[in-house]
Amino acid sequence: MDTSALVHTFIAVFVLADAIGNIPIVLILTKGMTPEERNKVIDKAMVVAIAVLLLFAFAGQLILDYLEISMASLRVAGGLLLLLISLQMLRGELDTPITEEGRDVAITPLALPLLAGPGTLTTVMLFMSKSPSSPISVLLGMVAAMFISWVILRLGTYIDKWIGAEGAVIVTQLFGFLLAALAIEIGSTGIRELFFP
Repeated sequence: MDTSALVHTFIAVFVLADAIGNIPIVLILTKGMTPEERNKVIDKAMVVAIAVLLLFAFAGQLILDYLEISMASLRVAGGLLLLLISLQMLRGELDTPITEEGRDVAITPLALPLLAGPGTLTTVMLFMSKSPSSPISVLLGMVAAMFISWVILRLGTYIDKWIGAEGAVIVTQLFGFLLAALAIEIGSTGIRELFFP
């Protein structure tokens, strides 16, 4: 087992998944849900994120090459998706659980692109290509990072109990603005890669 590959993968995936930074977004997107319902959303998002990461670890480049999709295109698509969510947050349209509207926030945007975004997918593919003799180390590092992220998101549900209604409105507006900025950053990076390689 390659300890160096395990540690590097763990650090990279944990930082990119940004569970701590995603706690407010999870609370906002699951507003109106019971703690049990929120935990189910978090569980599902993590399972989907890990499944997608595993898929891209073993076959990501093949899939992208077959569909003729670049990582830059993925960044632009992810940025647009996050921008749409941020606009809903800023307009106060997330007062009820999104699942009631026939959509599932566990898959988008939580699993994709927040937990398993273009950066995370690219990182996993790169580490797998750099460590062809020790793929288990990369996989263990990835799964460990996602497990710690899952624990952090689960603990984040307790914040909702004391934040209050007015605090929720403030947090929604603030993080809607920050999420919009993040969306522009991800999308603009993809656009630069597309047109100015």
